[in-house]
Amino acid sequence: MLTDRRIAVNGVEIACSTGGAGPPVLLLHGFPQTRAMWEPIAESLARDFHVVTADLRGYGDSSVPGQDDPQDCAAFSFRAMGQDQLSLMRALGFERFHLVGHDRGARVAHRIALDAPERVASLTVMDIVPTHHLLCELTWPVAHTYYHWFFLARPYPLPERMIGADPDAFFESCLGGWGDDGLAAFDPTALEAYRAAWRKPEVIFGMCQDYRAAIAHDLALDRGDLDRRVSCPALVLYGAEGVMARLFDLPATWAGRLAQMQAQSLPGGHFFPDTAPAATADALAAFLASVGTIS
Repeated sequence: MLTDRRIAVNGVEIACSTGGAGPPVLLLHGFPQTRAMWEPIAESLARDFHVVTADLRGYGDSSVPGQDDPQDCAAFSFRAMGQDQLSLMRALGFERFHLVGHDRGARVAHRIALDAPERVASLTVMDIVPTHHLLCELTWPVAHTYYHWFFLARPYPLPERMIGADPDAFFESCLGGWGDDGLAAFDPTALEAYRAAWRKPEVIFGMCQDYRAAIAHDLALDRGDLDRRVSCPALVLYGAEGVMARLFDLPATWAGRLAQMQAQSLPGGHFFPDTAPAATADALAAFLASVGTIS
């Protein structure tokens, strides 16, 4: 059983859950979710690892900075969100740890591995292609399917007002639309946690700021690091029936960016950690065990 906590770092409070014993592993969620997505996976991993799940800033129960100046989205860059997580792990007593991210959490994880390679024992990215690749090699099928990248990035307050009219309709269309699983495949308890978060106006704002920052800040940061490779062992996991797998050769998009890469598909669509948690936990446990001891 994991214990819920809220820890002050970098001028914000990050909501997290911790439990288990063994090498530390940090699990980061994606859009439009919260750390609740990891619960069954975390419970499984906690048999052999000290597990930390955390809400990104702007998501779930974590702080939402910048509401006094909504035109400035710099506080939501992947670098800023990554610094939160590095400080969180240090506050919990972990200088070096395994790092796992899905969707937006995977983008934060990739940035952490570039900014603080000495802190990351292994990196797992789930069902994404690199941010620079997605934006700079954009095709109309990708833009059509992942239109939310550009809708959410519109200037404040247009997307906030439109989503706020019916948050469940918008966000549930995202959960049900990026794979063949539909909402019925999601755990009802996790869905309720997601709804409770995304119904809050400040969380809607935080998620929009995340996507604004990806274009306004993260694209340039990634362009500056195109000649760098993450050196630690890395695993690319993706949904075999997901949109990303249909539109990209996911391992190929990462091959030049990860020096020690493994890749594996899992049953389901984009949200396979939600819809196939046992298979996801097994894949993670096998990979993390193969990395060996964290020094």
